[in-house]
Amino acid sequence: MRYIRYAFLAVLAVVLVAIAMANREMVDLKLLTAELSSLLQFQAGITVPVFLVFFGGIVFGLLIGFVWEWLREHKHRAEAQHRKAEVRKLERELKKTQAQRDEGKDEVLAILDRSA
Repeated sequence: MRYIRYAFLAVLAVVLVAIAMANREMVDLKLLTAELSSLLQFQAGITVPVFLVFFGGIVFGLLIGFVWEWLREHKHRAEAQHRKAEVRKLERELKKTQAQRDEGKDEVLAILDRSA
């Protein structure tokens, strides 16, 4: 299984390098349109290769997806945490009840009751 993973990663690396080599042309990225930038007197831009725009879009999309999924699953994590706290509380109550029940018993009988 490990070799399949390494083979997949090698193929993926070759594909990504091929995409990067085929898209080395420089492009201008601007934050605002020409009309809006002249209105606001603010122009921000950068010149980067096309493959960086492509890969940056993929990374940005993945990050948005991860954050979206993390926010969506919040209710499930909160419920699991609540149930875990409830289980701990019930386990403490059970130990307390068992200790009270075994208070007057012989130690050997109390140990046998706990193991059963």
